[in-house]
Amino acid sequence: MNILHVVGARPNFMKITPVWRAISNTISGQQTLVHTGQHYDINMSEVFFTHLGLPKPDYYLGVGSGTHAEQTAAIMIALEKVLTELNPDLVLVYGDVNSTIAAALVSAKLMIPVGHVEAGLRSFDRSMPEEINRLLTDQIADLLFTPSKDGNENLLREGIDPRKIHFVGNVMIDTLVQLLPKARNTKVKDLSDRYALVTLHRPSNVDDLTLLKQIVSTLIEISDDIQIVFPVHPRTRKRITEFNIEFPGTNTFKLLEPLGYLDFIALLKTATVAITDSGGIQEETTYLGLPCLTVRKNTERPITISLGTNTLIGKDMSLLKQEVGRVLSGDVKKGKIPPLWDGQTSERIVNVLQRFFKNLTSN
Repeated sequence: MNILHVVGARPNFMKITPVWRAISNTISGQQTLVHTGQHYDINMSEVFFTHLGLPKPDYYLGVGSGTHAEQTAAIMIALEKVLTELNPDLVLVYGDVNSTIAAALVSAKLMIPVGHVEAGLRSFDRSMPEEINRLLTDQIADLLFTPSKDGNENLLREGIDPRKIHFVGNVMIDTLVQLLPKARNTKVKDLSDRYALVTLHRPSNVDDLTLLKQIVSTLIEISDDIQIVFPVHPRTRKRITEFNIEFPGTNTFKLLEPLGYLDFIALLKTATVAITDSGGIQEETTYLGLPCLTVRKNTERPITISLGTNTLIGKDMSLLKQEVGRVLSGDVKKGKIPPLWDGQTSERIVNVLQRFFKNLTSN
């Protein structure tokens, strides 16, 4: 069997790694890796292949940045040529980025089965481009691999055939479990015993001048009580420069370049609290039992709130200060690891794939 994987952005790389490895160990045939180039900064893309042990992509499409329409269209045009040439038996797509919906659409038009890893997640906020990508990809896909039971419920409510839905757990946690022992010591110098690890990249936060200034101002106030460690996403750094936002030149507020996965996890596992707008970090902190304050008004990962350690902050900066204060006082939200977030998700995906291919060949 020829399985073709499509990745394009940083979160995809952590998701494909254990799936690629599990398929290699179990299913005979060929795997093809296509990197669309949606993330092209070396620290946001190439370094991840090195840290995660992924092979060099068989195809690099190099689409780069652009509007959502430009980027999605460029991926579709370039990927169609690859799929027509190879005619794989299955295309696996990951998460909710533009590469995901673009690959699903092209595959469906060419009558190639699609599997969606991390299906069924919903924020119920259609102003988010990722929500549109999630909804459409799940309508197209033939195999839907859900990370949590709410994903199954969402898909059933949307009329998806239950035979397509497979609750397998969270593949991101497979990568975390595998690499956590290797993420020993952080390379960041002058790190305090207690620090807040901050990541911000969503347009709703960083493209809004007023809101971004409010967030930064609040983080500067928080740095009076706990060190802020802030690896800055390329998009966020661009906005900081455009908006002429200034930061204190003190050790209590550390701005860093984007980090590779191992370096980031080394920071995350010893942090006191995470402040983020990232979906993946909401999941990783829940597994690690680390308090997570999410600067968003909603999340497509509600299990990290109901069962995990995540708290939604929205745009309420006074609430952010209040919640950080609670953490520092020892009033920490206690969470549990959700079902099937056990490091074995990729093996369950492979079991489904084996049954799928058996049915294909028998028909």
